[in-house]
Formats: sequence, C-alpha cells, structure tokens
Amino acid sequence: MTTPPDHGKRRKTRAEPPGQVRIQVPIIAVYKVHVTTGDMCLAGTNDHVFVTLVGTNGESERTELDNYGLDFCSDQTSTYTVNTHPMGHLLLIKLEKAQYLFLPENQWFCSKIVVETPEGEALLFPCHRWLTRGEVLELRGAKAMKASDDYHPLLIEHRRRELAKRCQLYQWKVYADGTTHITHFEESELPSEVRFSFSKGLEFTFSKEFAIAEVKLKGLFGSEESWESLESMKNTLTFKTSSTAEYLAEHWKDDAFYGYQFLNGVHPSMIRNCPHLPSNFPVTEEMVQPFLETGTSLKQEIQKGNIFLCDYKSLEGLPTRVVEGKSLPLTAALCLLYLDTAGTLKPIAIQLGQEPSEKCPIFVPSDPELDWLLVKIFVKNADSVIHQIISHLMKTHLLAEVFAVATMRHFPDVHPLYKLLTPHFRYTLQINAAARRALLGPTGLLARSTPGLEGIIELLRRHLAETTYSSLCLPDNIAERGLQNIPNFYYRDDGLKLWTAINSFVRAMLGLYYPTDDEVSGDVELQRWIQDIFTKGFLGNSSSGMPESFITVEAVVKFVTMVIFTTSAQHAAVNSGQFDYYSWFPNSPLQLRKAPPTTKGLVTMDTILETLPNIGDTVAFIISSLVLYKKYMDSVVLGSYPEERFCEPAAKRIIENFQKELSSIEERIITRNASLDVPYCYLQPSEIENSVSI
Repeated sequence: MTTPPDHGKRRKTRAEPPGQVRIQVPIIAVYKVHVTTGDMCLAGTNDHVFVTLVGTNGESERTELDNYGLDFCSDQTSTYTVNTHPMGHLLLIKLEKAQYLFLPENQWFCSKIVVETPEGEALLFPCHRWLTRGEVLELRGAKAMKASDDYHPLLIEHRRRELAKRCQLYQWKVYADGTTHITHFEESELPSEVRFSFSKGLEFTFSKEFAIAEVKLKGLFGSEESWESLESMKNTLTFKTSSTAEYLAEHWKDDAFYGYQFLNGVHPSMIRNCPHLPSNFPVTEEMVQPFLETGTSLKQEIQKGNIFLCDYKSLEGLPTRVVEGKSLPLTAALCLLYLDTAGTLKPIAIQLGQEPSEKCPIFVPSDPELDWLLVKIFVKNADSVIHQIISHLMKTHLLAEVFAVATMRHFPDVHPLYKLLTPHFRYTLQINAAARRALLGPTGLLARSTPGLEGIIELLRRHLAETTYSSLCLPDNIAERGLQNIPNFYYRDDGLKLWTAINSFVRAMLGLYYPTDDEVSGDVELQRWIQDIFTKGFLGNSSSGMPESFITVEAVVKFVTMVIFTTSAQHAAVNSGQFDYYSWFPNSPLQLRKAPPTTKGLVTMDTILETLPNIGDTVAFIISSLVLYKKYMDSVVLGSYPEERFCEPAAKRIIENFQKELSSIEERIITRNASLDVPYCYLQPSEIENSVSI
C-alpha cells in the first residue's frame, strides 16, 4: 500500500526584496471533533476529557473538550474544535479522562468520534468502550485493516501494542481437565467493555428476585415436601405464563406431543434416524406392531426411514449427586419413535438403560398408563440433562466463550473479523462467569440437578472428546442425523434458512477483505486465532475435524458462519423455549429422586410424585427457566449492528441486504406459524439475540 500524500509539507514562498523583514505566520488547521456518548444508563461523565490528534505530520497539542454547559451526557453528540498545524493523514486519536474537582470516579462510555478535517473529510473512529481516569485510549479509523494492510510505522506499532495488551488482559484458564478452557476472570473482575449494562444487570436481578418473592409468599421456596398432586403444581408462578406453556400443561401426557418435542421443543438436537436397531435395544415386531399402521412392519418402516431413535448412552455410569446417602437416579435411556403417514411422531418403545435384562425391560404404549407415563418422564429427565449440560451449556455458552476470548486475544479493533464478530460476543463473558458462580457453584442450580458438579464435569469431558466440527454446522448435522426429509421439523426448516442467510452475509463481507486464498494463508492474526480455538476449545483433538489453520477463503467463510450461527440462532433454539417446556416441570425434570421402574404394573400416582423433585427444587428450576426465557430491554437482535464499526459503503450495503433477507425469513415463519396449534418462534429473527447474553 502506498503512503498517503503529506498534506503538511511547507509551501514555497516568494523571495522578499532585500532589506525587507517578513513575519512568519504559523499555518493553523481547524479540525471539528464530534464526540458521541453511549445511550445506556450512566454512560456520561462529569470529568475532564482530553483529545490528541495524531497524523503523519505529528501530534496536536493535548486539547480539553469543553463547551458551555454540560458535556458528555448519555446519548449526546457534541462538537469541539481542535486548532493545530496540518496533521497530514490522520492516523490515531488519543483520549484521556481526568478528575473534575473532588468528584469520585465515574466511567465514560464513548461510542464514537467523527473528525472533520480541513480538507472536508469526515473520518469515523469507533470506540464503544468505557474510559477511566488515568487511561490513555488510542483509537484507529473505522476502515477495516488486516496486518498486511498497515503501512505506517505508528500504526504497525499501535497494532503490536494493542494485541500485547489484549493477550495480557484476556488469559485462558483450565476449568477442569478435558473441558474447554475459559476466561481467567471472575465475574467481579471482568473489564468494563464486556460487562452487563447497568439496566441489564438491574433487570436481570429484579426478574429473579420478583419470582422468588412470589414463591416465598406461597410458602414454596426451599420446601422439602413432595407435591400432593400434579394439579397442585399448576400456577406455581401466576404472574408469568405463555401460550406454549399452557398448551404443554394440558397435552404433556399425549404421545403425539411428546414426540413433537424432540423436533420442535427446546432440545431438537438429540433425535436421529434409525437405519437399524442397536443390538442392545432388542425391540421385536410383536412388541410394536400394535402401534404401527395396518399392513406394515417394523422392518419395513425402518427401511422407509420412518423409525427414529434417541440414545442417551453418554449418561451410562455417570456419577450423580448423593442425597440422604443415596445417588440420584439417571438412566442411559433409549427411546424408539415412529413417524406415521399423517406426519405424527410418537414413542413406541422405551428401555431405561443400555443393557436389557429382566430388571431393565422394554416398555411400550400398551403398558399400564402410569408405567408408560413414568418411563417417559425418565427419558425426558435424561434428555433435559443432555440439553442443559451439553446442547445448551457446552455447545453454545462455552464455545461462545472460547470464540470470544480468542477474538479478543488475536484481533485488534481494526481487523475485519473483530468488527464482524465482536457484536456476537456481547455479554457472553459475564453471563458465563455468572453461570459458573450461580449455577455451577457448590449450591448452584445445575449443581443441584441429578448429575451434580462431578457428573457435569465428567459429562462435559465425554461429549467434548466426541464433538465434531460437522456437528456444529447445521446442514452437516441434519444430514448426519438423517433428518433431511422428516416433515414438520420447523427447527431444521428455519435453521437452514438462517444458516444460508448468515453464510451469504459472511461470504460477501469476507470477500471485501480476502479476495484470494493467499490473503487468508498470509493473515498471521487469523491463523493464530483459529489455532487458539483449536487448542483451547477443542484441546487439539484432530479427530474432531476442527480446522487447525485456514488455507482457503471458503474455509474461513464456513467457520465464521458456524460461529455466528452458534452464538445467535443455535443458542436461541436451545434457550428461548426453556420456560415454555420447563415451567410444567414433570415434562422436563432436571432431577428425579426414586429409581426407575424395573417391573411393570407397580407404578402409582404416589410413585410419580415421590419420584419428581420436591417442591423447593421444582420452584428453583422453574424460576431459573423464567430468568433465562425473559427478553431483556437492551437486547440486540440478529442482524442489528447498532455499534457503527464499518465505514466502507460496500460493507454497509451488505449489512442492509442481510437485514432484508432476515425480514423475508421472518415473514415466512409468521405465515407458517399462523396455522399451527403450537407456533415455533424460537428461530424467528426478531426473537433471536445476536449473542449468548443470557
């Protein structure tokens, strides 16, 4: 790249007549500096703020930004003047904040600065971070630049120092051997720019405390008593409900709705086509013939692709929490499902263990009603554990944290991939740190679930060792599970539309900065980023298929698509329906107390009530699902980029096209949902948050 012209070179002057003295008048250049303060609560400051302009012709004097009246108020843009010598090509802006009188520290959130040069250019300098006293913040222009694009020694050195500081600030920590690495920060230590806003933190806390207050008033909170009846569970939280939760409470026993949930409930990631029965699941024709359509057989239906399986073998032998001297039960269940010609999916055989025996029989729908209900509850208990610990925690939250930390460590603000990806990591580090404290701590909610903390860590180890790159890429995942043609699979239909839209968006954006494969292989920051993800997120497991480096543009496009899809759409799919499907707790219990039935015909309603969690644990789980279900006021939906980071017109057009495609997808989903008894809204773009923030 060629060096910009030096606009500050001294002009030639006429020779003065002999004996005449000429007074040298310094050339003054006037720069207009437009400063925007963030619109969030408490973003403003009363402190002194100073700016220094840095160009190819040197630096301006340190200038205080001060107008008559109040400066730096929330959601305000103010204009200031900097008079200096001509700066040439403007490279950097330095910002500083100093104490005003004796007032205590109050951080300032600067959104952006726009500088109008004497030549009439308007140069954007994105900031989007908090500034504290004594800190010198250096901002670069908005134009996205890879390391190979930097031409000036000042910019090269600034880039080096920024990354060195980032690597020092954001460090890795081993959470537990065999699991993904995490940030070393505790929740209270997180840098300001990755923390919740004041309003988000307040709303988050209020939602939980309000729900706790209601159940305390009802005398339910902390109760160790069993429920007297299923009916007594209803209306546990009277101030909040949803149409899906109400439908569920009425239909949760129905086999058709039970099967529906494996496709379009809160956990659509477990079911797969069954091309042949596992040898340890000896279902016979005679067992299931009454539940198939007339004139067909189990063998024929398998050949047609109409038999499906949920296999929870990873739970086999998992240590579980000990309560009153006994380990809580957790079954490595197998559940066989049948798709009839009407498109209805129903369970037709369940085995509550991996090894069939007299004590581990195969249950079918014609068994006594309460037997069948209880074994379905045990399957959903296994499904809920895998959902929360693996599909939700590991494959969205923990992977998003890996992507976020690697991005902070290896991309400077000016890198195109930092600009593209950082909106998808908003609040992720704080919500994960909060989860480790509140959910995975010794008395945390997930630690009180069936596996307990020891079982959770072991389950994370088992699944990370088997996680593949293709399983994180929705088109590959759907194909591997043999679910391309199953009808009424709205998660698949909506998810593939979103994957395609995100993929097209990413391809267009990266095409601006990586026109050739050589640009990819030559980007050292990009290569360090993917290597860090491979070693810290997937522990260097080559069998995972996770890329260790990038050679082609197409490989980067696919990986970045996966990152954005995982942190937005996939998280929405496994998170947003939690209150809908967990508020009626018998449907998706995270804890059961009594061992599974081993003999048919002995289950009573008292057996079921004694097996379900006690009142206190039930309401604690329901409150958690409510907090995770809530849509918060400062949410940023998929496709929205309120922080202006790209200045290139082509990049802005690509973002606009992406938003139009998301609007089209939204309209199609709304039209389809209008005819459904249970609308599937979790992948409606307006309901998808841009990041794992809850």
